[in-house]
Amino acid sequence: MMRAMRPRSQPARGMRDFLPADVRRREYVIGIIKRVYERYGFEPLETPAVEDIETLMGKYGDEGNQLIFKILKRGVHETKGEADLALRYDLTVPLARVVAEYKDRLPRFFKRYQIQPVWRADRPARGRFREFYQCDVDVLGSRSMVVEAEICAAAGEALKELGFDDFMIRLNHRYVLAGLLQSAGVQLDKQDSALVAIDKLDKLGRKGVEEELTERGVEAVAGKTLLDFFVELGSLEHAAEIASGDDRDAKRRSLNAAILGRLVEFVGDNELGARGVEELRSIIEIVEAGRTGGQIRIDPSLARGLSYYTGAIMEISVKDLSGSLGGGGRYDNLVGMFLGQDVPACGFSLGLERIIVVMTERQMFPESLICTPADVMVTIWNDDALSQSFAFASELRKGGLRVDLYPEADKLGKQFKYAAERGIPFVTVIGEEEIARAEVSIKDLHTGKQETIKRETAVAYLREALHIN
Repeated sequence: MMRAMRPRSQPARGMRDFLPADVRRREYVIGIIKRVYERYGFEPLETPAVEDIETLMGKYGDEGNQLIFKILKRGVHETKGEADLALRYDLTVPLARVVAEYKDRLPRFFKRYQIQPVWRADRPARGRFREFYQCDVDVLGSRSMVVEAEICAAAGEALKELGFDDFMIRLNHRYVLAGLLQSAGVQLDKQDSALVAIDKLDKLGRKGVEEELTERGVEAVAGKTLLDFFVELGSLEHAAEIASGDDRDAKRRSLNAAILGRLVEFVGDNELGARGVEELRSIIEIVEAGRTGGQIRIDPSLARGLSYYTGAIMEISVKDLSGSLGGGGRYDNLVGMFLGQDVPACGFSLGLERIIVVMTERQMFPESLICTPADVMVTIWNDDALSQSFAFASELRKGGLRVDLYPEADKLGKQFKYAAERGIPFVTVIGEEEIARAEVSIKDLHTGKQETIKRETAVAYLREALHIN
């Protein structure tokens, strides 16, 4: 007789289980980001995990279409492989659908944040998952550069409150990129291809990008002109660093001013390029007026979302880390696909998963909050004292404390060991003598100190010891 195979205990490939400590880290990060975004007037939005397949298909290019998780129709259609629904691929397309559906119920300028999981049928690899969270913030309804400035400021403030101090918000503009390419003499049909190569300058270096430009059919003279410009930017950065000494903010202000000046010279009377330069200048001036401009640097080599973004583009990089912690930009055409008329829009997505990984590696999470499931554990002396322990745990919880009640009468040594293994800092004991005198014994597992106090003062005692206001 064949034995039935036991089901696998691992999650599906590309998916993850989140144990309590993982969830607490996630909630800590999300809590700070929400608090910052709400200070800027952004409102929360949630959308269904599942969308009509027509809503998603055709919005992400051919490669994106292949990565959409499709849901087969039920019944006879299932055997045919037909799909009518799909798991959401990102949070931006659902946002565009919501704006089109509820336009009469939304404010003229709709500022929303959304933190939910998305799904992509990607090939699982280290750091690449099929289910992951996105953390988006968007403003719809205005073409003003105040929008870009606020989004940059809000994203930067969220990272600062999480403890990052070595990040940089790189800023560029699609019009600037177009102006640079046209002024360098890159053929129109080769411009997107040239941008893909230029975006690899940090990874491949000048020689590698020069070879790739040639492979992509960009004329040698145009490629050289373009690369000469970007190499010159490197010397501008060096000059700004020397001039500003150790003052990082002064260095970035000096560098931004130098890059803007050089861009004006290079694009000349190219109308599109000149407009992009002025919009970059406006964003920088607005952000610096709010004294949040120290983390923003103009980077003319930044090229992202070439078929998606229509104006300013942004990306957050962190020193000594490959990849980014987030990115975004202006996309004025997407909502019009649903509404039939263009709606100005600009957004930014923080890389929640990557932020958590980096913060964990750098030990940036507060140990007491993230790794401790409770402030105090209440022991059970014996079966007769069970109701007393239960009542005392309720008293502590009403006093605003996180309380773990040991679930059964056991040797006190075992109960103390259990609390220590879980990182709970305080343990309380209510034995026969404590019950008779209306007292409670409290032990600090970090110092080993134990005190017996009046039960009615326990909440105040523990809150003070835990530094809870």
